[in-house]
Amino acid sequence: MSKRDELEQFPLYQKAEQIFKITQGIVEIIPADNQFLQETTVRFMLEDAMIIPAKIAGAHGADFYDLKMENATIIRKAARDLYVHAGSLRFEEDIQDKDYINLLRDEIDEFRLLFIDWVASFDVWNYIKDDWGLFNPPGVSAHDKDPNYNIDYNPEDLFDFEDDDENDDE
Repeated sequence: MSKRDELEQFPLYQKAEQIFKITQGIVEIIPADNQFLQETTVRFMLEDAMIIPAKIAGAHGADFYDLKMENATIIRKAARDLYVHAGSLRFEEDIQDKDYINLLRDEIDEFRLLFIDWVASFDVWNYIKDDWGLFNPPGVSAHDKDPNYNIDYNPEDLFDFEDDDENDDE
């Protein structure tokens, strides 16, 4: 199975795609003549709905805990913002069909449960230490010595051809 097929079969990604489609439907029912909503809420909702599947794809392709957590943080923020923006539309009198708003919020609640399980599945032992301290696995501090720092490394050792010259003379 290709990486793309694997991603498209991933339940969290599928739920993110559903959220995006519902969001597209909701922004269509927001009156075009309401300039404020069009320039703020519509723009923000579409942006958040697009970020979620894109960041899932990025995290799905990453191996390191810290990179996955960084993407997860962005996904969480976008989903929460989308939830709030959708909720604010409930109070707009210009919007007639508010059932879609509740549908989107319910989908985000379901997404959150899948998200929790997904984050719990990250391999905490496969990481690069985050010197900023935000995305280190539990028990690793930004103040800890990086195990990869000060490794006795000489690039000349990689290209040591002296032994080959000795073999050529024989």
